[in-house]
Amino acid sequence: MLSVAQFRMNGSRMLAVDLRGETIRALNGSMVAYEGQMQFKRQGMTGGEGLMGAVRRRVAGESVTLMEITGQGTVYLAHEATEVNLVPLQGDTLLVESESLLALDGQLRTGVQFTGLRGMTTGQGLATTKVEGHGTVAILSDGPAIALEVVQGQPLSVDPQAYVAHRGQLQQDFVTDVNWRTMLGQGSGESFQLRFSGHGLVYIQPAERGEGLGAEV
Repeated sequence: MLSVAQFRMNGSRMLAVDLRGETIRALNGSMVAYEGQMQFKRQGMTGGEGLMGAVRRRVAGESVTLMEITGQGTVYLAHEATEVNLVPLQGDTLLVESESLLALDGQLRTGVQFTGLRGMTTGQGLATTKVEGHGTVAILSDGPAIALEVVQGQPLSVDPQAYVAHRGQLQQDFVTDVNWRTMLGQGSGESFQLRFSGHGLVYIQPAERGEGLGAEV
């Protein structure tokens, strides 16, 4: 059985990862301290996906710069005092905004998934980051992330600016609520929404990014 890095929280805004020779990947520049012997290697835009992965990210407008961390000891990771949330994967897939990805087990696979108009509303480009396999993912949120369960027959609508990630057997649609009231400035201000149906979890943050097509001016 492969040895895996131990992810644990040190408060709500800092991640501690215990390493015994394993490798993890983390957001470039997120290391704030470490104990023991560590080696850091910048991966650049690809995140271990190779040349074609880098090309797909550049075309889609999705950017995530990761570094490899290998060593014996404990490394502490954080990013702009945002909240850290741990998501364990058991062979399933997590789709996460690139700016919300802090760290992941080195054995997890990453890729790119097309999101179309959803990315335009969030300012994240036309794709999102796909993480799959067995291991732990640490994601960031502006305030404590909330996991909302979606069940069959009860779709969930989410403000794109509050969306962080999702997992499970979910179908995602981009819906608009542009009508005559919106055009006259009498709408709710939530003209663009993400609608999830099926079964799974959607992670949202209690704050809006304030960018994209749906942002107020």
